Amino acid sequence: MTGAQAIVECMKMEGIADVFCVPGESYLPLLDALHDEASIRLISARHESGAAFMAEAYAKSRLKPGVVMATRGVGAANLSIGVHTAYQDSTPMVVFLGQVHSNFRGREGFQEVDLDRYFGHIAKWTVEVKDADRMPELVQRAFRMAQTGRPGPVVVSLPEDVLPSEAAMTFGPPTIKPKPAPSQEEIDRVKELVLKAEKPLIIAGGGVKSAQAEDALVTFAESYHLPVIAAFRRHDVFPNDHPLYAGHLGLGTNPNILETVEEADLIIALGTRLSEVTTQDYKIITPDKQLIHIDISYDTIGKVYSPDIGIAADVKEALKGFSEMEIQPRWTGWADKRHKEYERVSHIDISHNDVINKHIMAMLNNTLPEDALLTNDAGNFAGWLHAYYTFTKKHTYVGPTSGAMGYGMPAALGAKLAFPKKPVVALSGDGGFMMTVQELETAVRHHIPVICVVFNNQMYGTIRMHQEIHYPEKVIGTDLGNVSFADLAASVGADGHTADTPGEFAQVLETAMKTERPTVIEVFTNKEQISVSSTITQIRNRVQE
Repeated sequence: MTGAQAIVECMKMEGIADVFCVPGESYLPLLDALHDEASIRLISARHESGAAFMAEAYAKSRLKPGVVMATRGVGAANLSIGVHTAYQDSTPMVVFLGQVHSNFRGREGFQEVDLDRYFGHIAKWTVEVKDADRMPELVQRAFRMAQTGRPGPVVVSLPEDVLPSEAAMTFGPPTIKPKPAPSQEEIDRVKELVLKAEKPLIIAGGGVKSAQAEDALVTFAESYHLPVIAAFRRHDVFPNDHPLYAGHLGLGTNPNILETVEEADLIIALGTRLSEVTTQDYKIITPDKQLIHIDISYDTIGKVYSPDIGIAADVKEALKGFSEMEIQPRWTGWADKRHKEYERVSHIDISHNDVINKHIMAMLNNTLPEDALLTNDAGNFAGWLHAYYTFTKKHTYVGPTSGAMGYGMPAALGAKLAFPKKPVVALSGDGGFMMTVQELETAVRHHIPVICVVFNNQMYGTIRMHQEIHYPEKVIGTDLGNVSFADLAASVGADGHTADTPGEFAQVLETAMKTERPTVIEVFTNKEQISVSSTITQIRNRVQE
């Protein structure tokens, strides 16, 4: 078979059902091979960054590798932000990139970029396939690398002459993900540290979701009455209404939630790389705390903090191993207190004086079914989501820990394709939404019914906030023009609505949930209320003081 047909065969063996792309002439044989394969659906996007975000969110949702394709240097550069997102978010993704003809390499051929070197720093592995008969070997390795250990993106460069070349192909078995478990000695050491603790705390990250260990985490936490706090943008890792949930470590986290980590004397970090945001600029886990760090990748353990115990293990297998520890918790009162503190600061008491953002979070909580999935873009508008929305079921949240703008709406398309029966709602600011707004047409063309809520304050709000903190009143580059997102939606065949008041939002949300069509709800928000906790005036006054 041809090199292109071998790639499709590898996809089938790995159970790939959906592939995302912007088409390009450099990989036409691969597109042709996909045309002849009925079991794989091709989603053609309007921009490579949108296609990459769709694939990344699809992978997060379905827990299968996301597959995205683009052409040579220009397409590759456009989708690189999606590769970086997958890298920082530990998302399994395989990227196939067309490359110039082998005979033209090194001559600065048309759109030539040394792709494996270009992506070397932001991908887990990169490779260029130079011989057609090695296609199965290298593509199967790419799928294995993307899924095993710490998941991540793998980039495969495909010279255009290799794709149509025929060769005798030999395929190995599909990927089986290893699930290492802790040794008895490691379990005994964990038990010893937990027994000594007065205020132990679990920080749960994406590794819990990758291992499908959400239920095991609930059982583990309940067995020893351990409070659980979610790592940055891993809200659905633990039920937010559970009596042991203590909050989320994100941007602008309420000080009362941070106090839980500050008081803890033992941190049990499960499947988290303890990122800059989760650790509040690497400050919140202090030397006086003991640390048990469990992760599928030993490279992650000790990269930020030297642990007292570091265990390279699948989180689900680790939690099974810890289930037989004989421990009588002495910290039940503290754990209960920390949950009540989370409840107090996250409870929504709505009054007519509250900004519409807060009203919308209350409506989403009360209107959406428990299994609805939310995605979000980067921006201050997300502060209201992080502070007030309650995620009670697993697989109900997808967000970029990399903080990529333009992520929210295309991510919703990927998530909806992974979970076609779930209602999927994307939350974006006007700045981020406009970066990938063209993918609304993709949603219409492929009949992907997502609801997009756009908070429009006509500015890059997060940057304006930092501008006011560091250079008050010296506003430059952050104001944006007037765009009617409702009209823009209508122009590509989606439904477009506007909402000035909470009542109007409630009406159009109800309509959107019934129509099952791609829908944009444009919410006009006040520039002055720049974040959950501060107005522009309050920031300026604090700086002047």
